[in-house]
Amino acid sequence: MRRLWNSSFCSLALAGVALVSVCGRVSAQAVDREALPPAPHAKQIHLKHVLVVGQTKGFEHDSVSIAMASIFNMGKESGLWDTMLRTDTELLTKKDFKNNNAKNLNYFDLIVFTSTTGELDMDESQKKDMLSFIHDDGKGFIGVHAALDTNYKWPEYGEMIGGWFDQHPWMTFMAPIVNEDPDFPAVRHFPKAFVKYDEIYQPKEWSRDKVNVLLSLDPSKLNYENNPRIHRMDHDFPVAWSKMYGKGRVFYSTLGHTEEAWDDPDIRKMYFEAIKWALGLTEGSVTSHPHPAQTH
Repeated sequence: MRRLWNSSFCSLALAGVALVSVCGRVSAQAVDREALPPAPHAKQIHLKHVLVVGQTKGFEHDSVSIAMASIFNMGKESGLWDTMLRTDTELLTKKDFKNNNAKNLNYFDLIVFTSTTGELDMDESQKKDMLSFIHDDGKGFIGVHAALDTNYKWPEYGEMIGGWFDQHPWMTFMAPIVNEDPDFPAVRHFPKAFVKYDEIYQPKEWSRDKVNVLLSLDPSKLNYENNPRIHRMDHDFPVAWSKMYGKGRVFYSTLGHTEEAWDDPDIRKMYFEAIKWALGLTEGSVTSHPHPAQTH
């Protein structure tokens, strides 16, 4: 009987040791799992997709890279859009790229030209597809600074963006700016009047009655003496505007010439809010109005 009890006791003891051992391993595994980094998640698919093009066929602005990087970072930090950065125009097409994983315009919701210059490498089918992307599909376009100094031989481009570059009469200077539409999301953060150090373009084949001027130079604070680069006798020098091109939203601003401009939170916020508007995430007017100086 004592031998049976001893045998039973030993069995229970061994079982207890085994249980402790198993529990110890489970506990150790749990600790190990907590110490390990989490498994990587699949890339989040954002609601909107933005294509940024920085091709230059003329003057090359030093700010192209920082402008492109800023827009990429805005999308990543806000979680509102994914960004594809390109210095070529290959993706400006609706042509199917088959199996090489390239995205065409059907994938994107917005095109941004960051100080593009000259006649871009686009054939007639690409031009047709890009205009259709905006005009017919109702997608967006943002023009940064020298986007106005682009595609002079493509009349529909000038119609879409609102005009073309025609000199910068005061080069880079302390520009006196008036906020003409403080309700528009891209300029809502600016005061009624302010100054920014930047290069302000003078547009040609541009008409105020075809756009909604958001920001403009204060004509009463400009120096007109001995300046042969001044071509607008109406002294109407827009700094930013919004407009429709068919069903698509278009925003342009001459601000962003310098690298330093992209370190300015005001300029970054303007383009961030402009992108949101062009993507249809916010609302703002595209209705034209007279020059403020003509209303007094």
